[in-house]
Amino acid sequence: MGYSSIKRLVFSGVILGLLSGCMMIGPEYETPETVVESDWIQADNPFISDSDSLSGNSKWWSTAFHNPELDALIDTALQQNLSLMSAGLLVLQSQQQLAIALGNQYPQQQQLNGSISKQRANQSSSSSYNVGFNLSWEIDFWGRFKRQVESASATLEGSVANYDGVMVSLISQITNNYILIRTFQQRIQVANTNKELQEESLKITQAKFDAGEVSELDVFQAESLVNNTRANVSVLEVSLQQLKNSLAILLGQTPDKLEYLLDQVEEIPYALQSIALGMPQDLIRRRPDIRVAECRLAARSAQIGYAETELYPHFSIGGSIGLAATSSGDFFSSDSEKWNLSGLFNWNIFNYGRLKSNIRLQDALFQQSLVDYRNTVLQAQGEVENAIVAYLKSHEQLKFYQLAAEASANAVESSKFQYENGLVSYNTVITNLRNDEQQQDLYASAKGAVATNLVQVYKSLGGGWEIRNNQDPATLLPREMKQEIIERTPAWEGVLQ
Repeated sequence: MGYSSIKRLVFSGVILGLLSGCMMIGPEYETPETVVESDWIQADNPFISDSDSLSGNSKWWSTAFHNPELDALIDTALQQNLSLMSAGLLVLQSQQQLAIALGNQYPQQQQLNGSISKQRANQSSSSSYNVGFNLSWEIDFWGRFKRQVESASATLEGSVANYDGVMVSLISQITNNYILIRTFQQRIQVANTNKELQEESLKITQAKFDAGEVSELDVFQAESLVNNTRANVSVLEVSLQQLKNSLAILLGQTPDKLEYLLDQVEEIPYALQSIALGMPQDLIRRRPDIRVAECRLAARSAQIGYAETELYPHFSIGGSIGLAATSSGDFFSSDSEKWNLSGLFNWNIFNYGRLKSNIRLQDALFQQSLVDYRNTVLQAQGEVENAIVAYLKSHEQLKFYQLAAEASANAVESSKFQYENGLVSYNTVITNLRNDEQQQDLYASAKGAVATNLVQVYKSLGGGWEIRNNQDPATLLPREMKQEIIERTPAWEGVLQ
């Protein structure tokens, strides 16, 4: 048989392998049905809309708060946050795992080998020259390798959804942190204002005591109130600095690098009451954690099929083509050709019980993932409903806290006037000063709560990852990191763009 005939024979075997590898053993995955409410509980509230504010590439934080400083912080975090980079690298790993699974569909062993040897014995010598190409290929007769590709593809999609989930969480954390920083700045400002009012009251009390109009008890009470407020300012300042430290970490920087950040006191971001939620069914396609759960389910389904293929024989073809001669001059003559072609099968007939147990194991894992998926969908709806009612009710609370704060401020002014004119005791002044300090702090906290509750609404809806604009998360890795990877492992060149 000539060299060209051998090539035709091997090529025919390859084509036969491709044509025969068309059977798929195991269940075909279908998106499972889940229980989804038809509408939100608060759907009749005039401030709730069923239009979808998160469609497209909407930056909900920018639309909701119109705050350029917040926008800049989020843009920085998306470039520098280390948790997001780690999630992007998981996508990169999943891509390579898929590439390996795809490669298993093709010849698993391909080797080019050669040798030259010389021997001498009994005053005579001999030489040999060999070069050849070996090929081994397990035919995917039952769809065994296709199931691996199916599982790896689902895992890749899950890693992308996980990246989106990290992005949604990061955006909401940055926004929450920013709002809380502004809230604590406002609370410190309120506490300092109350401290000034109390110090003024202390001066009045001291003057009245010096004039013999009141007892020293009034002075002691005034001093106690002032010092308690001073201590409270220190407590609030601790929380403010800790929030700034947390924000620095989210931005991928050490706390000392951002000590200057947000030193200028600004108003707490204002949140509009009306919100567009879309419909509950939109959660299925948007929430990253739901997508992660479904991808895990699809991967488990493929593993059932892969386990079932182990019950059947594995067919493979193999062979080699080469040249062998005892002298270099005869190396390319027709007599130097050598070849072999073989067909093999392997069948684990004595492991049948263990293979069946593995199938049952994979199916049980699939069923658990199915339950987890349905639970994720259910929990997601509960989170949205909780966030909606918290946001709407926080607006009502804010209105009442504002009225209470205005009344308490008026009560302070009135009680001071009456005390100065001897109409009431200092206990009345103290009570009103304490009450005003509490009411003004509650009002500032309530303004922050409205904004943070709106953040929770958008987070629960899964908003934020759309800004990725269908880009592969692995391409979003920082250029410096990709260059570092390529320099360490040149095999990445041409893959990492």
